[in-house]
Amino acid sequence: MLPFESRVRRGDEFARAIRAGRRSGRAHLVAYLAVADGPEWSEKSIDEARTGPVARAGFVVSKAVGNAVVRNQVRRRLQHLCADRLGTLPAGSILVVRALPPAAEADSALLGRELDAALKRLTGGGADGRARAERRGGRP
Repeated sequence: MLPFESRVRRGDEFARAIRAGRRSGRAHLVAYLAVADGPEWSEKSIDEARTGPVARAGFVVSKAVGNAVVRNQVRRRLQHLCADRLGTLPAGSILVVRALPPAAEADSALLGRELDAALKRLTGGGADGRARAERRGGRP
């Protein structure tokens, strides 16, 4: 379970991470990572004022994934997986994980592998993204 101060709760924070962050899509989930380094991040939340900048995570699980029971199961799996990985993210960053409909049938191990691959790409740990970008003639 994620600690309270490590959760994204406000809609504008979700929107900021999705619009300003980097995106990595997989078969069962899409991860967005926004690193707090620009002037638009200057406003501090109450939690940051109390505890300092911490990496936080939020989850989007739509009705397309399944009924309420299935959506909550998927969200709890993702929360558990992210709790172990938040320490590897830059301080003050926001991670938003959006579950896709196939996530309803996926087990935790598969979701964990996909989350690891997405985070590796988002944090610059994967050379494959840079190689693809160089072939295209752009940035990763």
